[in-house]
Amino acid sequence: MNTIPTLLDHLVLATPDLAATVTEFTRRTGVAPAPGGAHVDLGTRNYLVGLGGTAYLEIIGPDPEQAGTDGPRPFGADGLDTARTLTWAISPPDLDATVAAARAQGYDPGDVRAMSRRRPDGTLLEWRLTDGSAHPSGLVPFLIDWGTSLHPSASGLPVTPLLAVSATAPAPAEIRPALTALGTQLALSAGPVGMTFTVQTPRGAVTFH
Repeated sequence: MNTIPTLLDHLVLATPDLAATVTEFTRRTGVAPAPGGAHVDLGTRNYLVGLGGTAYLEIIGPDPEQAGTDGPRPFGADGLDTARTLTWAISPPDLDATVAAARAQGYDPGDVRAMSRRRPDGTLLEWRLTDGSAHPSGLVPFLIDWGTSLHPSASGLPVTPLLAVSATAPAPAEIRPALTALGTQLALSAGPVGMTFTVQTPRGAVTFH
């Protein structure tokens, strides 16, 4: 099986301490992630690294400037005690058609909603995506459609080419039908729920969990 998922848009590395994780990524890889922007009213901010092609890594964590935000932060950033690769996103050619097809095959990716954030240069990015919690393991991707916005990978990001993505789950056979319904795949083996990815860097191949 190809160790890079079909239709991959981005990987999500969530952290309780964004500054510390960005510093650690830079130390391990020799590549400094680029500021992405704040998710207004959601309490999070991100940094980005290109993975080659149109894929990228999103490092996301609490935004100190939004300390008073109501409700839980995306990707469970409030409950993490360490940085973890929590989930991933795919970008199918037609998001709505893919959602409908998946539902017809017995997997519901969740409702589609609109989101946005501003880049540091003030540019507004707007996109549509499905509910990232549709599958609690995080191993089944959410879907994203960037519409007319400039894709993050096209904004001059530093790049660490993606070499492989894999995951473990207690019952991999229970997850594969959902992946098939979405038209993608993920290298899965038995074990505790978790994701791993490896990137090529100036300091050699580096793996993150």
